Amino acid sequence: MTIRVFLVDDHQVVRVGMRAFLGAIADIEVVGDAADGQRALDRIERLDPELRPHVVLMDLVLGTGPDGIATTAAVRARFPEIGVIVVTSFGDVARVHAALAAGAAGYVLKDADVNEIVFAIRAARRGGVHLDASVTRLLTQSLVAPPTGPAALTGRERDVLVAVAHGRSNREISRRLGIGERTVQSHLSSVLTKLGLTSRTQAALWAVREGLADPRSGDGQHMPR
Repeated sequence: MTIRVFLVDDHQVVRVGMRAFLGAIADIEVVGDAADGQRALDRIERLDPELRPHVVLMDLVLGTGPDGIATTAAVRARFPEIGVIVVTSFGDVARVHAALAAGAAGYVLKDADVNEIVFAIRAARRGGVHLDASVTRLLTQSLVAPPTGPAALTGRERDVLVAVAHGRSNREISRRLGIGERTVQSHLSSVLTKLGLTSRTQAALWAVREGLADPRSGDGQHMPR
């Protein structure tokens, strides 16, 4: 069965090159293309329902109108039977997550082997999802990477940090939290290491900047009463 494909890319040379490449694949037919998201939606809408694409290849950065993420979401909302594969130069985690959240059935980088695009098209036609190998590695790394920022701190470390931000000494923190001064210092050292800071003052400023403490309040939300 022939797989009908529609191309969306703001560079004509890319559309022409993709048409030529896909035109040589026996089971794939390019049924249209557009330089921006709105034209793509309009042209797909005007096609006979029996001739609409099975798969859309979508660039993320388009010259005018909605970007590739918004257009992907619009295609999926208006034509849920059509699969969308993102074909882009950008492989950062944020864009990948946004594309998948918008309903993309694939994410392929433009510097990938062209045969991978064919593989992704066929996978989308079967209802599957295909991710570029480098994108899969990136997503895996983001899942196994240790947490950063406030999420990296334990509850007790946050308590100590908030107290430091309110100008309390280790002795005062020790008394208020019911732990030894050495334990307070140990928690503070851990906080500095996790946040990449070098001093008590930096830690206090960081806590205020991140909204964990208000130095005007005189007490911390995380401090026990």
